[in-house]
Amino acid sequence: MVSQCESVVRSPIVTAPPDEAAAVVDVVCLGESMVTFLPSRPGRLADVPSFGRGIGGAESNVACALAAAGHRARWVGRVGADGFGDHLVEAVAAYGVDTSAVQRDPHRPTGIYFRTATDRDADGFEVVYYRAGSAASAMSHRNMPLDELAAGRVLHLSGITAALSADCLALMRTLTARRPGRPLVSFDVNHRAHLWHEAEGPRVLLDLARGADLVFVGEDEAQAAWGVRGAAEIRRALPEPDVLVVKQGAAGATAFTREPTATDTVTTVPALRVDVVAPVGAGDAFAAGFLSATLRGLPVRERIRHGHLMAAAALTVPGDLGTPPPRAHADRLAALDADAWGTLRLGPGWTDVTQPKGAADQEVRTP
Repeated sequence: MVSQCESVVRSPIVTAPPDEAAAVVDVVCLGESMVTFLPSRPGRLADVPSFGRGIGGAESNVACALAAAGHRARWVGRVGADGFGDHLVEAVAAYGVDTSAVQRDPHRPTGIYFRTATDRDADGFEVVYYRAGSAASAMSHRNMPLDELAAGRVLHLSGITAALSADCLALMRTLTARRPGRPLVSFDVNHRAHLWHEAEGPRVLLDLARGADLVFVGEDEAQAAWGVRGAAEIRRALPEPDVLVVKQGAAGATAFTREPTATDTVTTVPALRVDVVAPVGAGDAFAAGFLSATLRGLPVRERIRHGHLMAAAALTVPGDLGTPPPRAHADRLAALDADAWGTLRLGPGWTDVTQPKGAADQEVRTP
C-alpha cells in the first residue's frame, strides 16, 4: 500500500494546467450528516433541560477536519429542503468543504438526533435518532453523482451509510466494488448495532470492508461485530485491504500495510495522553489525520501519529470537531522520537500556537 499511496500523491494532477489542478479534490466523503442536539449538562435525556444545536455525521466530520487541515475536501449527501438542511450545508461549507454536490430533497426531512454528554461506550449513554425516512436514506446509485464521487484522489465511506436503507446499501456495494481506475477507497467500519434491523449487518460490513483499499476499525467494534480479538486476528479476517488500521483505544493503533511481496509490515504507535473535554469525534478525527498524512505521502508511523494528533484536537474541545494544529506544528510533534512522544500530554488549547514562544512546548510536554 505504500506504493499505492505514493501513486495517489504523485499522480499527474500536479502537472495539470492551473485551472484544471484547482478543480481537483483530495478527498470526497459520502454519507448522512444530521443536526445534533447536545445536552446543556450531564445526565439522562429525560433530565436535561435544554440542548445546543450542532452538526454530526461521520463522513462530513472527516471532510470538515481535512478542509480545516488545508486539504480540498468535498462532502456529498442528501438533506431535506428545510431549515435544518440549510444549517447543515452552511455549517459544513464554513469549514471550507465543497458542498456543491449535496442534494436537497423536498419530500424527505433532514435527520436529527439527541444524545447525552457521556462517551458512546460509557454506561448511561443515550442517543435518540429521528432519521427514519430521512433525505439521506434515499441515496442510491440512481440519484447520486457517481462521476463526482469518483473525482477525488480518495473516496471516504463508512458503514453507517450501508445501514440506512436497501438503496444506500446497494450504493455502497457499487462504490466498494473493485474496478480499474477507481480512486483509493477508504472505509471506516463504524459498526452501529442499533442501526441494523437485520442480523446480517456485521457480515455486510465485513464484505464492504473487503472491497476497500484502506480500512479503519476499532478493536472493540471488531470483537462486537465479528467476534474476533486482537489486531492480528482482525487482519486475518480482513486480508484484502492494502492498509488496515486497527484502533486500540488508549493503547494506540496498529497499521498493517501490504508490501509488493504480499507480506505485511506491522506498525504500532501508542496513543497520546489527553486531557479529555468531550469524548466524541475522536474516531472521525483519527481517520482525517491518517488520510491527511497519506495524501502527503508520509511514512506509516507518521500517518498514525497524525491520526492520534487530530483525534487529540477533537477530544480537547466540547464538540465533535476540533481545530487541527498548524501543519508545521503537527509535523514537528509527529517527528519526535519514541521517548519524547511518550512524554506528550495534550490539553485544551494545545493546537493554538499563537501563545508566547515556549508556552506551547510546555503545554504539550506536561508529564
